[in-house]
Amino acid sequence: MGCGTSKVLPKGCVSVVRSLVALSGAPCGDHHGGNHDPKKKLDKGGWFSTKGKNFPSDKSCGDKQQQQQQQQVPPETYKDKFDARVTTRYDIKALIGRGSFSRVVRAEHRTSRRPYAIKLMELETPQAREVCAAELAVLRRVNHDNVIRLVEVFQGQRRVYAVLELATGGELLDRVVSKGHYTEQDATRALRMVLAGVGYLHSLGITHRDLKPENLLYYHPGADSRLLVTDFGLATFSGSELPRGTGGSSTWSLRTTCGTPEYMAPEVVLRRPYSYAVDMWAVGVIAYIVLSGSMPFEDDSRRRLYRSILRGKYSFHREPWPSVSKPAKDFIRGLLEPDPARRPNAERALRHPWLVTMAAGSSSRNLGRSISQNLRQRASRNSSRCHSGTAAGSAPGGAARL
Repeated sequence: MGCGTSKVLPKGCVSVVRSLVALSGAPCGDHHGGNHDPKKKLDKGGWFSTKGKNFPSDKSCGDKQQQQQQQQVPPETYKDKFDARVTTRYDIKALIGRGSFSRVVRAEHRTSRRPYAIKLMELETPQAREVCAAELAVLRRVNHDNVIRLVEVFQGQRRVYAVLELATGGELLDRVVSKGHYTEQDATRALRMVLAGVGYLHSLGITHRDLKPENLLYYHPGADSRLLVTDFGLATFSGSELPRGTGGSSTWSLRTTCGTPEYMAPEVVLRRPYSYAVDMWAVGVIAYIVLSGSMPFEDDSRRRLYRSILRGKYSFHREPWPSVSKPAKDFIRGLLEPDPARRPNAERALRHPWLVTMAAGSSSRNLGRSISQNLRQRASRNSSRCHSGTAAGSAPGGAARL
């Protein structure tokens, strides 16, 4: 959701905006079967997401500067939007993000002095009320160490205030780069937490539908921080809870095409009914990224990108793949299985030998240098496209809300 840095915010507070401004636009439509205006979604930035959150009506790269200016709004200009019930309990510190009908502030509990994020949601339109109800239904249900937590909700006639955990440890890839020395064992630690959170969501019948590194945040900067699955702007219930241990052949399905193109499973690209297995495909893409700093599927043309996804066309040839272990590659192959019925669920993926042993038999080679180099090269390519006037919708990394 692409909120830039601000003079009043540490990096972690800026990163959390990408997870919390999910109610800035319309849902995919599975909640009520309706079609919604995709222009209501706020753009999202990050390592693997250029502008273009709105699809097919994409925005240009210049939106980032406007969003940076928005973050510097003095507190006095928006504090009057907050109900007295909220300001009595929380000291509103700074605006850290805003969308079409929501804004997110950093706040501090007046008694405990603990920091939180508060999302203010305007309920002036039926669309806004529908989106608010949909995401709150998910957030009110979840309670897991690896999923962002809703603390409390203040409801009014025209506005809803959702108080959430404030993750200050930065995004997953920020941690990979800053660590310097990064091995397969480090990757397994992160992926185990991701799968724990995703498996929990699936056990409740919730499909996230927009899993990617930008939506995985560390709770605090410490080495022992838990990793959180965030941003439930596209999440939806299946309608019934999934029995534990079921595989990709679940009987329920979703139909709306949405998500970020590079992370879309083949069944989503084909507009076929799909299940929570789409999240498992996205975890496979994330695993590929955290081990290499590259995307398994990437192309300037969305048509060619989707063709590569449908063909399962990716490789383990470039650096650092020659130094990555066979079990790690086998783990990725299992998740990037084109047939959703053969794709492992989270519980089964957690039992993969590579994760169980935490890459004990893998090479201890430092992958950090190659990962950082690949990330820098991709960031440079995206920057060149922006400066050359290329629309974000044609550049890889834009998120689609169809």
